[in-house]
Amino acid sequence: MGGNGDTSWCFSQIKGALDDDVTDADIISCVEFNHDGELLATGDKGGRVVIFQRDSASKSSQPRRGEYNVYSTFQSHEPEFDYLKSLEIEEKINKIRWLKRKNQSHFLLSTNDKTIKLWKVSERDKRIEGYNTKEENGCTRDPNSISTLRVPSIKPMDLMVEASPRRIFANAHTYHINSISVNSDQETYLSADDLRINLWHLEITDQSFNIVDIKPTNMEELTEVITAAEFHPTECNVFVYSSSKGTIRLCDMRSSALCDRHAKLFEEPEDADITNKSFFREIISSISDVKLSNNGRYMISRDYLSIKVWDLHMETKPIETYPVHEYLRTKLCSLYENDCIFDKFECCWNGNDSSIMTGSYNNFFRVFDRNTKKDVTLEASRDIIKPKTILKPRKVCTGGKRKKDEISVDCLDFNKKILHTAWHPLENIIAVAATNNLFIFQDKF
Repeated sequence: MGGNGDTSWCFSQIKGALDDDVTDADIISCVEFNHDGELLATGDKGGRVVIFQRDSASKSSQPRRGEYNVYSTFQSHEPEFDYLKSLEIEEKINKIRWLKRKNQSHFLLSTNDKTIKLWKVSERDKRIEGYNTKEENGCTRDPNSISTLRVPSIKPMDLMVEASPRRIFANAHTYHINSISVNSDQETYLSADDLRINLWHLEITDQSFNIVDIKPTNMEELTEVITAAEFHPTECNVFVYSSSKGTIRLCDMRSSALCDRHAKLFEEPEDADITNKSFFREIISSISDVKLSNNGRYMISRDYLSIKVWDLHMETKPIETYPVHEYLRTKLCSLYENDCIFDKFECCWNGNDSSIMTGSYNNFFRVFDRNTKKDVTLEASRDIIKPKTILKPRKVCTGGKRKKDEISVDCLDFNKKILHTAWHPLENIIAVAATNNLFIFQDKF
């Protein structure tokens, strides 16, 4: 599986309504492939989870295609009201994480600001007929009327996909949950809010163990918050969490139960150049997402203007830094005024850790090839929604004369932002959430 340097991406599918009056509830708030890429889940601001399944014909066709059909849709979270704090709790799905498959059913965790739920998604295509004690419509039969013994038989029926909540993990977070991450042992998971990280067992809903607590005794002394947290892909005792101060801490649960003392601290050295110390420096250095590589050796961190690759063996500085939209550096004032500077862009790895992807404005998203050092800006646009349309690289110009194919930085639409993207774990198929639409792209046929 190559990176993007030699990959031409082409349009495969678009999901979601194409009309322009988008209701807030339909805005996609997270995207996640499962471990073999057969399923793709999205969560939205209305608390719904939609699961798409890979079309089996698209896998066997030559060349292979990345096409997905709706498999199951269910309401995961409802709006709630916290009467003690007079706070409305949104139903918006903040994160979805799949568990590795152990049997015929699929399991996933979904969370809003306060409550995490474990969902079981299973198929039924057979039903049992010929009960002795009840009628076919489900009514109980009068025992006195039973004169013969029936042997129940299994009959085929139309496929039904059922989603049922198996566990509800509630009341453990004072602040908004921003991350959940399933451990490689597939028995425990962590959940992180602004100030604390909790460790849960998937079977136990009424207690969790607090493993990080950065809440100061006096809240006026608060200098940073936790922005993202993730378990190591293979070492079940190691996890990382990022902060609004631009640091990432790696913690080892073997060294102490409460991981307030990190094992490693990853931080970019401060620039001695005084001109860089602008008013916005702290805001734009806040890390909005951190993801460990599939092989467990590296991690990527996304801040407002760049994406960095870190080697877990080297804390002093990132080994690679990729500017995402450097042309916005001169626009930070207006981005602060319209609150865009606080947007939380996510990032993701491809299956073999050779490429990384993250979003930008104007429905642009960026793919960086770590081997060739080539990068490309692509657009999730409705103008290209004909199958097999090859995506043309986009260029942004920052003043001076604009070339024919370029777009001026002043013409970018900051309401169209790609915050959530996902990469198929085994193939060059990517899913990009653009407001209420999910675009699926794949490498060229």
